[in-house]
Amino acid sequence: MLMPKKTKWRKMHKRRRGGKASRMVSVSFGDYGLKSLEACWVSSRQIEATRKVLTKYIKKGGKIWIRIFPDKSVTAKGGEIPMGKGKGAVDHYVAIVKPGMVMFEMAGVSETIAKEAMKKAAYKLPVKCKCVTRL
Repeated sequence: MLMPKKTKWRKMHKRRRGGKASRMVSVSFGDYGLKSLEACWVSSRQIEATRKVLTKYIKKGGKIWIRIFPDKSVTAKGGEIPMGKGKGAVDHYVAIVKPGMVMFEMAGVSETIAKEAMKKAAYKLPVKCKCVTRL
């Protein structure tokens, strides 16, 4: 699972989900990309599941780039713990995804294989996506 090696602070504020992406909006490394259409938090488990689907579908051909990284910590408390007593421990890490952000890229495979792989990968993510090509 992806997670940061070291962070300046252990626990983060939630922050509001809003606005459109101003960076990572175009396909930079590969020929095909998976672009988000809405805002969401994507966990490290979801990123790993998507990566497995992509690598399994393209077999040994092609290369994959993961453009998002889960660097935001999410805290959680146990089920039967009463209110108060401070913030919970770090539970997992998420990547903040905004609309228009290219999350995954692929190169070295045909267009039909890339589009089908991206379509299968989109099922693993909690956000609506579309397949885009390099301009």
